[in-house]
Amino acid sequence: MNIKRNIQFSLKKRTCKGNKIIDNLPIRMRVTFNSDRLEILTGYCIDEAKWDSSAQRVKKNAYNKKKESYSDINSYLNKASYEMDETFKEFEVVDRMPTKAEVEDSFTKRMARSGGEVKMARKGANFWKAFGAFKQTESIKNSWQRRTVQKFNALENHIRAYKDNPRFEDFNDKGLTQFMQTLIDVENLSNVTAVKQLAHLKWFLKWAAENKYHSVLDYQTYKPRLATTQKKVIFLTIPEIKQLIAAPLPPSRKQCLEQVRDVFVFCCFTGLRYSDAYNLRKSDIKDDCIEVTTIKTSDSLVIELNDVSRSILEKYKDISFPDNRALPVISNQKMNDYLYDLCKIAGLDEEIRITTYKGNKRIDKVVPKYEVISTHAGRRSFICNALAAGIPVNVVMKWTGHSKYEAMKPYIDVADTIKAKEMNKMNNLI
Repeated sequence: MNIKRNIQFSLKKRTCKGNKIIDNLPIRMRVTFNSDRLEILTGYCIDEAKWDSSAQRVKKNAYNKKKESYSDINSYLNKASYEMDETFKEFEVVDRMPTKAEVEDSFTKRMARSGGEVKMARKGANFWKAFGAFKQTESIKNSWQRRTVQKFNALENHIRAYKDNPRFEDFNDKGLTQFMQTLIDVENLSNVTAVKQLAHLKWFLKWAAENKYHSVLDYQTYKPRLATTQKKVIFLTIPEIKQLIAAPLPPSRKQCLEQVRDVFVFCCFTGLRYSDAYNLRKSDIKDDCIEVTTIKTSDSLVIELNDVSRSILEKYKDISFPDNRALPVISNQKMNDYLYDLCKIAGLDEEIRITTYKGNKRIDKVVPKYEVISTHAGRRSFICNALAAGIPVNVVMKWTGHSKYEAMKPYIDVADTIKAKEMNKMNNLI
């Protein structure tokens, strides 16, 4: 029996936050036979620029991020190709068409017998099987929004940068430290972002342990000592919002910039997130308030209208938007681009110092304010200005949907600073 098969090596393309990743891509072996296709990850990664797609091998003199040379990687690929071909010959001798599982099992055993480390994906199958089950069950149980799904897709990419074919044993105390080092040194994440990724990983490891996938419990006590700073609350004061509203717009872009400004200012005076402003329908508008069920937390909120928010809704009440939306909200990314231009036109160029840490390295960056204003700054501006105006915290929390006082503390600290500066103005009256 002659089994027709095709054995090819290629890079497994990945994306993160909508952007194509071209560095540190896993090398996979794809085997096609009998209308079936088997895909096995080799355990090696390489940058796209260092891969010869026509030869299906790593380019000469290239190294990957783990300092593995082209000759070592290509030698392994040659060996894998040979052993896969020999696997099929085993079944040809007995005149039988194998299943995909039989091919993979036989191939793995051949690789083990031929000496050297078995780097193929099969040894990590239990880990990724658990990870897939975790995402499926937890997303249903906790009603994950798209943003949460994206976070765990990003975590998968980060884990693969650490080990493409991991085992749960790779996440003992030592392995977790190596994982964190990969996030900072290879993935170039700040300490704050790396700690968030660790929290997501711990969530998965806890779930996997509870569901009997593993018994490695080092994650329970693992707490890296990384320097971090509290994220700076970036917002616009009332004078800055007035400055933004009064800024003259270039005639060629007046309509689009004006609509973006209106939506942003609306958020500044209602506390809505971008997603909720986008989802706001004309039917959500009542006589003196808006009634919304938030996208992120599914909270049902009643937010009273003020003169500014009411005037913006009045401006667009007779204009038809898709899905009966109340406001001309464009994509988040595009709106952020326009906000950059708006704030720059308005002269919102106060210098802002942003401090981050990567490992033990402190990074200070001073940028003009217009570079760090995003759609979420509208919500932050509402909270900070409302607290500074003396509105009780519990009232603001009812408008914003915050359920824990701790989440409001950064805003309260900012509001106290604003009030202290305002009190200093009294000195000029004496």
